[in-house]
Amino acid sequence: MENLLQWFKTEEREGRTYVFDPLRRRFVALTPEEEVRQKVLYLLVKHLKVPAGLVAVEYSMKVNGLDKRADAVVFGKEGHPLMVVECKASTVNLTETVLEQVLRYYSALHPQYLLLTNGMTVYCYKTENQTLLPMDHIPDYDEMRG
Repeated sequence: MENLLQWFKTEEREGRTYVFDPLRRRFVALTPEEEVRQKVLYLLVKHLKVPAGLVAVEYSMKVNGLDKRADAVVFGKEGHPLMVVECKASTVNLTETVLEQVLRYYSALHPQYLLLTNGMTVYCYKTENQTLLPMDHIPDYDEMRG
């Protein structure tokens, strides 16, 4: 992914860089994972036409009785989850462990799409009958809604 942080307002505080997250409407620490998350959020909203109000960032849920948080969840206008997004820092390989993490979120939310990225590699899957189907693109909002 190209460096899209130029689209976001950043500021320095006490030697740390913060980026303004327009969806959470606040500054957050610009960690390597947050940089990837901001790029994905930008892609979803600006290029894939996902309404900003239908993206939940750091979405909390219960998975097997444990509190978990997905990096982002895209919702349909009716309120059901369409896509779960998991972001990792660019230095983190997208291993089977990362996929298993996203599948735990799937078990709680049952979205139709799963997106995993470290900013360098992107895996997108469509789920049908509890089967993961690899996709060669990231669906736009109209495609997600079917």
